[in-house]
Amino acid sequence: MEKAIVKTDFHFEGQTGLYVGKVRDVYTIKDQYLAMVVSDRISAFDVVLPKGIPYKGQVLNQIASKFLDATADICPNWKIASPDPMATVGHKCEPFAVEMIVRAYLTGSSWRDYKAGAREICGVPIPDGMREHQRFERPIVTPTTKAEQGSHDQNISKAEILARGIVSEEDYEQLEKYALALFARGTEMAAKQGLILVDTKYEFGKKDGKIYLIDEIHTPDSSRYFYADGYQERFDKGEPQRQLSKEFVREWLMENGFQGKKGQQVPHMSDEFVNSVSDRYIELYERITGEKFVKAEEGDIMARIEGNLKNMLARL
Repeated sequence: MEKAIVKTDFHFEGQTGLYVGKVRDVYTIKDQYLAMVVSDRISAFDVVLPKGIPYKGQVLNQIASKFLDATADICPNWKIASPDPMATVGHKCEPFAVEMIVRAYLTGSSWRDYKAGAREICGVPIPDGMREHQRFERPIVTPTTKAEQGSHDQNISKAEILARGIVSEEDYEQLEKYALALFARGTEMAAKQGLILVDTKYEFGKKDGKIYLIDEIHTPDSSRYFYADGYQERFDKGEPQRQLSKEFVREWLMENGFQGKKGQQVPHMSDEFVNSVSDRYIELYERITGEKFVKAEEGDIMARIEGNLKNMLARL
């Protein structure tokens, strides 16, 4: 069984904060920089599962790093460097309190709402007569904002964002412009790999009056991909689409009676299952990037991450 990194406890010179998310451990340095370690933790239904997935952190960090580099001409981003396969160092920005979700197809939660009778998503009108997995005439932006209590994101319209002063009109227009341009680039890159970028989320922040793209981008944890081959045939027949995302983990949990509801227990994760998820993430990496996945050196992984980050931070 390969070793999975599920917890870090580093202490860096100039460290002024630490945020532990569901997957990422983010160290604030001198209130100016962030050292983000992408752990091997995996979450579903807002629950962090009890076992980590070997190489998952490396997969997510390297996909995000590749796409940040490939879109830097469209929008400035927070990345300065990725000194370790599982870590990235970048600018600390003040995050906007909204996430920009871009959708090109009627699927997932948007389809569930539509099927229940909704004819607009986040203030965006949706025509009658659409079917599950149908392509929109053009991609739409459906923002979400964090709930006051709890960790569930809440749908919100552009009009409400502006009315409540969550984001200024000038900034919002720029966020929307960036989000659609990033999605267009992601769509082009996916198409070269025989994939369809279905929907994704972007997070932005501000530093010294300048807007930056922050966090991950176009990873299987933040995005949904369909296989282009067979899409039309499946759509015409009303069949489920072949997806490239972590949906297979949610499906396994549901098959074993877990949806994150009160009183439910996470099913036992056997070594065989954990290794199968690891293999699936590596497959996702190779399919999305078109590159062979090279497993990072084994041995003392924690010492490697810490050493690489210390060397990088010393140069800032």
